[in-house]
Amino acid sequence: MHYRGLLYRALNPVWARMPLSGEGAARFGGRFNRIGRPALYTSFTPDTAIREANRVGLLQPTTLVCLRADIGPLADGTDPALLAEQGLPADALADPAWQERMLRGGPVPTQDLAERLIGTGWAGLIVPSYARGAPTQARNLVLWEWDGHLNLVDDEGRLG
Repeated sequence: MHYRGLLYRALNPVWARMPLSGEGAARFGGRFNRIGRPALYTSFTPDTAIREANRVGLLQPTTLVCLRADIGPLADGTDPALLAEQGLPADALADPAWQERMLRGGPVPTQDLAERLIGTGWAGLIVPSYARGAPTQARNLVLWEWDGHLNLVDDEGRLG
Protein backbone atom coordinates (compact mmCIF):
# COMPACT_ATOMS: atom_id res chain seq x y z
CA MET A 1 0.00 0.00 0.00
CA HIS A 2 1.10 3.56 -0.74
CA TYR A 3 -0.27 6.69 0.96
CA ARG A 4 -0.43 10.16 -0.52
CA GLY A 5 -2.13 12.79 1.65
CA LEU A 6 -1.93 14.58 4.96
CA LEU A 7 -0.70 13.19 8.26
CA TYR A 8 -0.68 14.82 11.69
CA ARG A 9 1.73 14.69 14.62
CA ALA A 10 1.07 16.03 18.08
CA LEU A 11 4.41 16.60 19.75
CA ASN A 12 5.74 17.45 23.13
CA PRO A 13 6.89 21.06 22.57
CA VAL A 14 10.45 19.91 23.42
CA TRP A 15 10.53 18.35 19.92
CA ALA A 16 8.56 21.08 18.12
CA ARG A 17 11.53 22.41 16.15
CA MET A 18 12.43 18.86 15.02
CA PRO A 19 9.06 17.36 14.05
CA LEU A 20 10.63 14.90 11.60
CA SER A 21 13.51 13.67 13.77
CA GLY A 22 12.06 10.51 15.33
CA GLU A 23 14.51 11.14 18.16
CA GLY A 24 11.96 10.99 21.00
CA ALA A 25 10.78 7.56 19.88
CA ALA A 26 14.37 6.36 19.48
CA ARG A 27 15.29 7.61 22.94
CA PHE A 28 12.33 6.15 24.82
CA GLY A 29 11.02 3.34 22.59
CA GLY A 30 7.40 2.90 21.57
CA ARG A 31 4.79 0.27 20.94
CA PHE A 32 6.19 -0.19 17.41
CA ASN A 33 9.87 0.69 17.82
CA ARG A 34 12.63 -0.51 20.09
CA ILE A 35 14.81 1.92 22.01
CA GLY A 36 17.40 3.15 19.53
CA ARG A 37 15.08 2.82 16.49
CA PRO A 38 13.82 6.20 15.23
CA ALA A 39 10.13 6.24 14.38
CA LEU A 40 7.51 8.82 13.57
CA TYR A 41 4.12 8.23 15.12
CA THR A 42 1.57 10.00 12.94
CA SER A 43 -2.22 10.02 12.67
CA PHE A 44 -4.62 10.45 9.80
CA THR A 45 -6.67 13.08 11.70
CA PRO A 46 -5.68 15.94 14.01
CA ASP A 47 -7.98 14.81 16.83
CA THR A 48 -6.44 11.32 16.87
CA ALA A 49 -2.94 12.84 16.98
CA ILE A 50 -3.88 14.99 19.98
CA ARG A 51 -5.39 11.99 21.79
CA GLU A 52 -2.26 9.95 21.10
CA ALA A 53 0.06 12.62 22.50
CA ASN A 54 -2.02 13.06 25.65
CA ARG A 55 -2.76 9.50 26.72
CA VAL A 56 -2.66 10.10 30.46
CA GLY A 57 -4.72 12.65 32.32
CA LEU A 58 -5.42 16.19 31.25
CA LEU A 59 -4.32 17.86 28.03
CA GLN A 60 -0.67 18.84 28.32
CA PRO A 61 1.15 21.47 26.22
CA THR A 62 1.22 20.05 22.70
CA THR A 63 2.46 21.19 19.30
CA LEU A 64 0.35 19.92 16.39
CA VAL A 65 1.96 19.73 12.94
CA CYS A 66 0.65 18.72 9.55
CA LEU A 67 2.75 16.72 7.07
CA ARG A 68 2.31 16.16 3.35
CA ALA A 69 3.08 12.50 2.72
CA ASP A 70 3.87 10.45 -0.36
CA ILE A 71 5.10 7.22 1.18
CA GLY A 72 5.14 3.46 0.92
CA PRO A 73 5.21 0.57 1.06
CA LEU A 74 2.98 0.43 4.12
CA ALA A 75 1.79 -2.67 5.92
CA ASP A 76 -1.80 -2.71 7.16
CA GLY A 77 -1.84 -3.77 10.80
CA THR A 78 -5.64 -3.75 10.77
CA ASP A 79 -5.57 -6.73 8.37
CA PRO A 80 -5.93 -9.97 10.37
CA ALA A 81 -4.33 -11.92 7.49
CA LEU A 82 -1.14 -9.83 7.70
CA LEU A 83 -0.98 -10.34 11.46
CA ALA A 84 -1.58 -14.08 11.07
CA GLU A 85 1.27 -14.25 8.54
CA GLN A 86 3.44 -12.63 11.19
CA GLY A 87 2.29 -15.06 13.88
CA LEU A 88 0.34 -12.50 15.91
CA PRO A 89 -3.28 -12.61 17.01
CA ALA A 90 -5.24 -9.47 16.07
CA ASP A 91 -5.47 -8.35 19.71
CA ALA A 92 -1.66 -8.44 20.17
CA LEU A 93 -1.32 -4.87 18.86
CA ALA A 94 -3.54 -3.56 21.66
CA ASP A 95 -1.57 -5.23 24.48
CA PRO A 96 -1.40 -2.65 27.29
CA ALA A 97 1.62 -4.36 28.89
CA TRP A 98 4.05 -3.61 26.03
CA GLN A 99 5.77 -0.76 27.87
CA GLU A 100 6.15 -2.70 31.11
CA ARG A 101 7.76 -5.56 29.15
CA MET A 102 10.09 -3.15 27.37
CA LEU A 103 11.19 -1.50 30.63
CA ARG A 104 11.93 -4.93 32.15
CA GLY A 105 14.00 -5.86 29.10
CA GLY A 106 11.57 -8.55 27.99
CA PRO A 107 10.35 -9.27 24.47
CA VAL A 108 7.71 -6.93 23.08
CA PRO A 109 5.74 -8.66 20.28
CA THR A 110 4.77 -5.38 18.59
CA GLN A 111 8.39 -4.22 18.51
CA ASP A 112 9.42 -7.63 17.15
CA LEU A 113 6.74 -7.28 14.46
CA ALA A 114 8.13 -3.86 13.54
CA GLU A 115 11.66 -5.23 13.22
CA ARG A 116 10.46 -8.05 10.93
CA LEU A 117 8.56 -5.59 8.74
CA ILE A 118 11.52 -3.19 8.58
CA GLY A 119 13.77 -6.10 7.65
CA THR A 120 11.57 -6.94 4.67
CA GLY A 121 11.40 -3.38 3.34
CA TRP A 122 8.24 -1.86 4.80
CA ALA A 123 8.41 1.91 5.46
CA GLY A 124 5.60 1.90 8.00
CA LEU A 125 2.59 0.26 9.57
CA ILE A 126 -1.03 1.41 9.72
CA VAL A 127 -2.49 0.61 13.14
CA PRO A 128 -5.63 1.36 15.14
CA SER A 129 -5.45 4.11 17.72
CA TYR A 130 -5.45 2.81 21.27
CA ALA A 131 -5.71 6.26 22.83
CA ARG A 132 -8.41 6.77 25.41
CA GLY A 133 -11.64 8.00 23.81
CA ALA A 134 -10.49 7.41 20.22
CA PRO A 135 -13.24 6.18 17.91
CA THR A 136 -12.87 2.58 16.71
CA GLN A 137 -12.09 3.74 13.15
CA ALA A 138 -9.22 6.04 14.26
CA ARG A 139 -5.94 5.09 12.59
CA ASN A 140 -2.29 5.92 13.02
CA LEU A 141 0.66 5.45 10.73
CA VAL A 142 3.96 4.51 12.36
CA LEU A 143 6.90 5.23 10.07
CA TRP A 144 10.42 3.81 10.23
CA GLU A 145 11.66 5.18 6.88
CA TRP A 146 10.47 8.63 5.81
CA ASP A 147 13.40 10.65 4.42
CA GLY A 148 12.25 12.57 1.38
CA HIS A 149 8.67 11.29 1.69
CA LEU A 150 7.27 13.81 4.18
CA ASN A 151 7.12 17.57 4.02
CA LEU A 152 6.22 19.73 7.00
CA VAL A 153 3.38 22.15 6.31
CA ASP A 154 4.84 25.41 7.65
CA ASP A 155 4.12 27.90 4.90
CA GLU A 156 4.54 30.83 7.29
CA GLY A 157 7.84 29.60 8.80
CA ARG A 158 6.42 29.39 12.30
CA LEU A 159 8.87 26.70 13.41
CA GLY A 160 11.85 28.62 12.08
